[in-house]
Amino acid sequence: MYSESTSSRKTIGDVDVFYHGGIYHLFHLVLPNHDFVAHAVSNDCFNWRRVENAIHLGDPGSFDDSMLWTTHVTEHPHRPGWWRMFYTGLSRRDHGVKQRIGMAESNDLYRWKKTPVRWQDRRSPLPYDLPGQPPQPPFAYDPDSCFPLEPAPEFYEADPKRRRNWISFRDPFYYREGDRGLLLTAGRVSDGPLVRRGCVAVMEEVAPNRFVARPPLHQPGLYDDVEVPNLLKQDGEYYLLGSIREDAKVRYWHAADLNHTWRSHSDNVLLPSGNYAGRICRDNKGWLLFSFYTPGGPDRTAYNLMPPPKRIERLDNGHLAVRSFEGFAERDGEDLETTRVCPIKQSADGRCIVPRDNCLELSNEAGFQIFAFEQDLSCFQFNLDLEMRTDGKCGLVFRLNRETHDGYYFSLDLFKGVAQARSWGTGPDGSGEHMMQFHSLQAGYWRSKPKPKAELQLIAFGSYLELSVDGNVVLTLADQTFQSGALGVSVESGIAVASNVRLRKLASPVQSDEHLANG
Repeated sequence: MYSESTSSRKTIGDVDVFYHGGIYHLFHLVLPNHDFVAHAVSNDCFNWRRVENAIHLGDPGSFDDSMLWTTHVTEHPHRPGWWRMFYTGLSRRDHGVKQRIGMAESNDLYRWKKTPVRWQDRRSPLPYDLPGQPPQPPFAYDPDSCFPLEPAPEFYEADPKRRRNWISFRDPFYYREGDRGLLLTAGRVSDGPLVRRGCVAVMEEVAPNRFVARPPLHQPGLYDDVEVPNLLKQDGEYYLLGSIREDAKVRYWHAADLNHTWRSHSDNVLLPSGNYAGRICRDNKGWLLFSFYTPGGPDRTAYNLMPPPKRIERLDNGHLAVRSFEGFAERDGEDLETTRVCPIKQSADGRCIVPRDNCLELSNEAGFQIFAFEQDLSCFQFNLDLEMRTDGKCGLVFRLNRETHDGYYFSLDLFKGVAQARSWGTGPDGSGEHMMQFHSLQAGYWRSKPKPKAELQLIAFGSYLELSVDGNVVLTLADQTFQSGALGVSVESGIAVASNVRLRKLASPVQSDEHLANG
């Protein structure tokens, strides 16, 4: 994982990752100030090393002298060996109510120079103004520049004095196919219900570094904004990703080509609630999906971190699947014994039978029972096929205190395809009703099979917790309530069978600069 700070108010914001020469380059916002874009590098997506910040706030009077928001880094299509960074800027002169897009260029991904813009506010004297002379009027750095880019009123909301009082035009994403280049942003159409106007706005690159507004690429008619748009093409199909503030999820739509209507599958959620500002990155193995995770709900301004990425895969039916990052399998680990489990609670109803092929038949006729492995664990990768042989409930329990039974409870409904992550603890003695420390952390869903059986993978890696069902990531979150404890399978009033059980102890994550290339 990667975080900005553990001992101050600063936290990581929107992320963008670019892969080049075996190195992943992370560019991210730092909240709450938004005064620079930070830069970190990694060769494994686990350990990140901070390097020189990429860009900073502009000088007073520039369009980006108040705040810097989301960026996107791509190869420069017109200067081989160079890269471009599109970024969002806010200005002090309009109190940040109007968002604009700027650009910077680099020939090494480390040192960035902002592109000249067409105006700067000169309303007050500067030290080199002649004494006794009036201040110079606003002047253009480069009258031929099209930057900063602003929303075109013929297609988008562009006047901050109207009902909403601020203008959305942020989160740039540059997409290029052949000789055509499109710059996507989070914009809003100018009509319709006020909080349903969010769209993916488009500007087309008609000449090098020159952009012209086009009609929206997609306007769902449902959301206030479609934040942090991404566009990719897989097996001839186009996929549009966006983050939705209303439920803090990352969703996607698909289309046969860029001129067709965008459609939704029955389930178009890529990442569950709490994972936000998803950004795609193409490396030598395919597409990765990065995001930041926030435990703060709608606030999203404190204690954020960037978890390990997920691998995006297109299924035969055209749906997108999010797979666990293969880097976990490459980390140092120790295979553990998986045939010795025993009930946590003393009960005549709970029993474990180990039939042939090391299957575990876990039976609990009444009440609730946890069948745990012998060793307490902190970080691990746990794989199994779990089947309910009778009606009843099951789940995975980990980092469990064997005496108090405090820990993480991942409830699984194999019949309906529902997973719910909970932390369940005990408060201080004498705290009354507050002694019950119960928190619902996240919920996820999958298409259940006719038979109540699922292939499961549970990863606990520092504060990062991830559950995959049938190869697809269903739960992905971060929580630091419990650090270590027992791991097991829970059964309530039923019989569950666990087969193909594999358990690997992982080394704890360390934020270090070891084994990182110098770039």
